[in-house]
Amino acid sequence: MEKLFLGCDHAGFALKEVILRTLAELQWPYQDLGCDCAEVSVHYPDYAQRVVRAILAHPGSRGILICGTGLGMSIAANRFAGIRAALCQELYTARMSRLHNDANLLVMGGRIVGSGLAREIVRVWLTTPFEGGRHQERLNLIDPKMPEGH
Repeated sequence: MEKLFLGCDHAGFALKEVILRTLAELQWPYQDLGCDCAEVSVHYPDYAQRVVRAILAHPGSRGILICGTGLGMSIAANRFAGIRAALCQELYTARMSRLHNDANLLVMGGRIVGSGLAREIVRVWLTTPFEGGRHQERLNLIDPKMPEGH
């Protein structure tokens, strides 16, 4: 199990708490990089950058970001080379983001995805392997410096 880094803004805090309990149940190693409450408004790009920098500093790790819709976090995270952030609001996209796109960052909307569905999205996303093959060739077209298998 690779390490997982999590971050959210105030709008994603409640769902992040659900995900943290899920990770504890799965005994999946993680590090919570904030934010720490829903009552104080914070800027989502700050937390996206914290998680992205942690992923890039720890090859093979992955992350989860949560904001109100997931849109802001996914835009902010995908600005960085080597990050493949996937905004997932249902199980099929979560599965395919790993299977075909080797997504290393799951993004969800705390105001969009309910807690039960979010728990399943995380479980599917964590346990689905990258298929490789022709999909690796396509990823190489996006990020030519990406090593094989990641």
